[in-house]
Amino acid sequence: MARLTPRQYQRHTLLAMSVYVGFMLLAWPTVRTADGTALKVLLALVPVVPMLYVIGLMARRILDADELEQRTHLIALGAATAVVGALSLVGGFLAAAQVFKTDGAILIWVFPVMMLSYGITRWWVGRRYGMSLTCEEEHGLPVAVRFVSASVVIAAIAWFGRPKLDDMALGVLCGMSASFLLAGVVLALIRWRARRNDGRAA
Repeated sequence: MARLTPRQYQRHTLLAMSVYVGFMLLAWPTVRTADGTALKVLLALVPVVPMLYVIGLMARRILDADELEQRTHLIALGAATAVVGALSLVGGFLAAAQVFKTDGAILIWVFPVMMLSYGITRWWVGRRYGMSLTCEEEHGLPVAVRFVSASVVIAAIAWFGRPKLDDMALGVLCGMSASFLLAGVVLALIRWRARRNDGRAA
């Protein structure tokens, strides 16, 4: 299997995310009103398919990387798993103690939190190893722009789907959008500061 270039990886990812957005806009709002369990299961799981494809692309990207890049990826994935596991444990105990009430919709947060933790940790580990994690940006969009784009897409889903979404689902989407926007702003500030420091060093 041929190795994907950064541009090809981004193109495949954007295509998968576009399919995901289409499913969220067209299929997801009809889940609760669908007749029959089988149809509900199908409509509920349809948006998962493009996300699984994106996870597969990430795995392929890690396998194609050199040893140092693989190390940064795996450390970041380990840290992200630890963060999500710890938050799930704390949230599970608080929910069991009835400090707050929740339902299965909160599980939608698992993947975005993991990706955010992964991105931040990989940036930090890369800096410790003296790597420039912005070299791939020469072939595509900066990471901060990708996060902001994800925020805009999720906000669009919330806006267009609001007539058919309940308060919980709408709140989850708005929270996800705000989280991606915040991450994008933080990454943009970090990138700006790094470039300014590099300019002073030169």
